[in-house]
Amino acid sequence: MTEKILKLGIPAGSLQDATAELFRKAGYKITYQARSYFPSIDDPELHCTLIRAQEMARYVQDGSLDCGLTGHDWIMENDAKVVEVAELVFSKASRRPVRWVLAVPNDSPIQSVQDLQGKRIATEVVNLTNRWLASHGVTAQVEFSWGATEVKPPKLADAIVEVTETGSSLRANNLRIVCEILQSTTRFIANETAYRDPWKQEKIDDLVLMLQGAMAAEGRVGLMMNVRTVDLPQVLLLLPALQKPTVSSLSDPEWVAVNTILEEAIVRHLVPRLKSVGARGIVEYPLNKIIE
Repeated sequence: MTEKILKLGIPAGSLQDATAELFRKAGYKITYQARSYFPSIDDPELHCTLIRAQEMARYVQDGSLDCGLTGHDWIMENDAKVVEVAELVFSKASRRPVRWVLAVPNDSPIQSVQDLQGKRIATEVVNLTNRWLASHGVTAQVEFSWGATEVKPPKLADAIVEVTETGSSLRANNLRIVCEILQSTTRFIANETAYRDPWKQEKIDDLVLMLQGAMAAEGRVGLMMNVRTVDLPQVLLLLPALQKPTVSSLSDPEWVAVNTILEEAIVRHLVPRLKSVGARGIVEYPLNKIIE
């Protein structure tokens, strides 16, 4: 009997550690070995390969990998025909989407996309930029940038199309954003043929479910407490919840147990108010995963 293996691409570089941490929270342990592009994972049915996010969609499209994680931007740049199984909103600096923006020197006369006619633009996303320019009826010279794109204007380029999360690197290089071209988040993608295979589809869907559950739990905690029945209405008024708080009977008919899920940031403000309206035995506990 042929051993069943799912070939999984892990993004190398800036997302590598964040990916391993997400998988850990989802219940999978990825271990990176020095100078190896084949991380180990504690699931014998998964085989991992480290691939740059920029190339991931191509290797998933051609079947070299069954599935992997990459940005929506790189799917677009490669015009890859893959199944986007799920959006996983995580990045190296924040949970916000990354943005591809058109940026120019602060003193540049360029104010809009129309001002780019005949200009030179440096970027890593040449195809994406050319399609964007064409959609506005603008023709410009778009050159591939191997890195350090922010330093190229004004001597080596009139403008750049660059990715940013906070904009701090652009500001540090005396650049201003003219407009946004694309927002991008991480996607879990699958090869079209692989995703039609029942075993691989189930394996992928199960993996994605656990990853989404781990992400849903981030920044949230559980809170449980005992409340006298007469005080329950006041306690419930104070409690935000993922859905509705769970209220359970106790051996003493005058008391109930209340269990809820909420944002960790509000706990320090909420607990004193809960205590003031009668909640007792208040316990905060961490969450690993929330499966909706």
